[in-house]
Amino acid sequence: MTKKDVFETYDQFVFPTYSRLPVVFVKGKGSVLTDIDGRKYLDFFPGWGVSNVGHCHPKVMAAVRDQLARLIHLPNNFFGVNQAKLAREIVRSAFDGKVFFCNSGAEANEAAIKFARLFGAGERYEIITAHNAFHGRTLGALAATPQKKYQEGFAPLPQGFTAVPFNDIQALQGAVTPRTVAVMIELVQGEGGINVATPEYVRAIRALCDDKKLLFMADEVQTGMGRTGRMFAFQNYDVVPDVMTLAKGLGGGLPIGAMLACRSAAHLLKPGMHGTTFGGSPLVTKAALGVFEAIRRDKMLVNARQIGLHMTGRLGDMQARFPFIRDVRGLGLMIGVELSIEGKGIFEACLADGLIINCTQGCVLRIMPALNVTRKQADKALDILEKAFTAVASRGAA
Repeated sequence: MTKKDVFETYDQFVFPTYSRLPVVFVKGKGSVLTDIDGRKYLDFFPGWGVSNVGHCHPKVMAAVRDQLARLIHLPNNFFGVNQAKLAREIVRSAFDGKVFFCNSGAEANEAAIKFARLFGAGERYEIITAHNAFHGRTLGALAATPQKKYQEGFAPLPQGFTAVPFNDIQALQGAVTPRTVAVMIELVQGEGGINVATPEYVRAIRALCDDKKLLFMADEVQTGMGRTGRMFAFQNYDVVPDVMTLAKGLGGGLPIGAMLACRSAAHLLKPGMHGTTFGGSPLVTKAALGVFEAIRRDKMLVNARQIGLHMTGRLGDMQARFPFIRDVRGLGLMIGVELSIEGKGIFEACLADGLIINCTQGCVLRIMPALNVTRKQADKALDILEKAFTAVASRGAA
C-alpha cells in the first residue's frame, strides 16, 4: 500500500477515535522509527510509553520468536511456566504479594478497583484519586479519572470516587470518610502533565492508609518498568504501596497488564471473582521476561537516571533563555516541559524535523525516550527541540 492508500483505507474502515498524524511507520529499531518513504525519526515518546526498552529489542524479539514456535495461547484454567516465572519476577522486583495478569493498564486498574471493593467488604467502597489523574478509559477506570474531557458523553459513571488536588496533603486527609477504602495515585502523573509527587506527599499517603486501614494503590502503568530510573516509581520514595498496577512497558510492545497486591490481602480474590481470556498468555509473559532481562543486562536503570539528568540540565539551560518555558520537571526519563504558550506548534515543528515527542494538557511537552537511549541521540533530540524554541522566539511568541 502507498501512503495515500493507507490514509484512504483508514478513512473508510477505521473508527476516527484518534487524531492521527500523517505519517505511516513500517519499521522500528531502538530509538529510531522508519516511515513508509524511508525517512528516519528519533522516537522520544515510543509507543506512548510502551517501548521502554526501545523498538524491537533483541532480548524481547528472541523471547517472542522462541515462544511462537512452542505455544501462543493457554487458557487460565491451566498452569503456565512463563506466567509463573513472570509473577515471581514482579514480586521479587517490587514487594511481596500475588499477581493478576490482564491485557492493559485500564484492565489492571479495573482489577485494582474491584480488589479495593473486596477489601472494603461491602461497607467501604470510596476511592480517593487526584485531579489531572489518568487511569484508563473503561468505565471504572474512567470514573477514577477526574477529567471532564474524557468522561463527557459516558454518564452515568460508576460511583464511589473522590478527587483531590495532587500533592495536597490536607485535601487528601480531609477527603477521607467512613466509606473510604483506598487511595489510588500516579506517583508521576503522565497525561496530567508530568507532575511529580513530593516525598512528603507519598509518605503522608502511606501514613494515612496505615492509620485508617486503607489500601495505598500505586498506578505504575506509565511509571513502571524503569521509566523513572528505578524499576518502579515507588522505589524512589522508600515507601511501599499495598497494590501496584503495571502495563505499557511491561511487554516490550506486546499487550499485557498486571496487578500486584500485598500478600496480607491477596487471599480476598478467589476463583471466579475476576478473570480474563487472554491475560498472561505464554507469549506476552515470555516477552515481559525478556524486558526484565534487557533492563538489567543493559543497565538501563542507571542509563535512565544519567541521561535524564543530562536532558533536564540542558532543558534547564533553555528555560533560562526562552521566557515561554515555565518549568522543566520529571523523574528519570519521564520529563515534562511546561510552556506559557500552546505546545502544538513546538510538537509539529519537532515532528517535521524528525523528532517524535508528545504534547499533553495543551502546554506540556512530554519527553519519554527509551531507557537505552544514547547521549548522542539525546543531544540530537534536544538540538531539534532547541531549534523549534528558537523559531518560536524569533516570531515574538515569548
